Amino acid sequence: MQAYLEQLHFILDNGIVRGDRTGVGTISVFGLTARYNMADGFPAMTTKKLAWKVMSSELLWFISGSTNINDLKEIYQHNKIWDANYDDYVKRLGMETSTGDMGRVYGSQWRKWQTVDGREVDQLSDAVDLIKNNPNSRRIIVNAWNPGEASPDQVALPPCHTFFQFYVADGKLSLHMYQRSADMFLGVPFNIASYSLLLHMMAKITGLTAHEFVHTIGDAHIYLNAVEQAKEQITRSPLPRPSLKIVDRGQKTLDEFAMTDFSLSNYQSHAPIKARMDVQGNVSSYLSMARIRKPWLRTIAVIPVSHTHRTLPTIYPS
Repeated sequence: MQAYLEQLHFILDNGIVRGDRTGVGTISVFGLTARYNMADGFPAMTTKKLAWKVMSSELLWFISGSTNINDLKEIYQHNKIWDANYDDYVKRLGMETSTGDMGRVYGSQWRKWQTVDGREVDQLSDAVDLIKNNPNSRRIIVNAWNPGEASPDQVALPPCHTFFQFYVADGKLSLHMYQRSADMFLGVPFNIASYSLLLHMMAKITGLTAHEFVHTIGDAHIYLNAVEQAKEQITRSPLPRPSLKIVDRGQKTLDEFAMTDFSLSNYQSHAPIKARMDVQGNVSSYLSMARIRKPWLRTIAVIPVSHTHRTLPTIYPS
């Protein structure tokens, strides 16, 4: 996972202080890409502990097509990563009763895309069919970003990982995901693991070998209240990648997988590093953006490396 650490380095060295919807502020760069080869092991974060059950239950929730947070709790009751966004959504809309519905988030777009003529498109199932029957297609795409359903009064949080594409070559399956906005410290370790797991699931039901997860990010940022945590993480050395084990129950579709099917073998990690997640309307008292100046940024961004002000390649292996 050296590629991820290099990205944190690059942002701390070269990032620009920007305001954001939460009021916390970020250090941000635009445009990063990394590649994760599954032959090197499963890309689970080792420089801090990955919450495996939280990540995998969220992915299964997306795959189910549900937009209700209660269904996520049914899969794994301790998954709280959407709680703050849901609470904020309820407040924004002035809901008197809580139904659990979060608007048309990832699952509905993946499995129930609304067409102009009133049909629903199951993009994931269509992707499976194309991989099996037309593997040379350049249209094996799943799109979560629907401009007509992305406003604050329509959805708890518009999709951050906006679309992904599959590529088949030499009996191997790869997945390339574009992410419009990436919380590099808290979110990206989940995103890498989640889409790598999805890649393995898709490979299994299509009879292919999982090859590469390619991750492209638009706005890659570290929140200002996570800068010290990011600086701590980049001092840690990555440990060997674990192996992913999937129980073979003869699964033929994505809907047949369960949390108990997945496990990591030989997973070792450094200790967890805690950070706060802020949402719209929950302005952190950590720092007022009005106080931020470039010299202050230079102060917090000093990190103990021998090659500061580096140039990060557009695409590099992990």
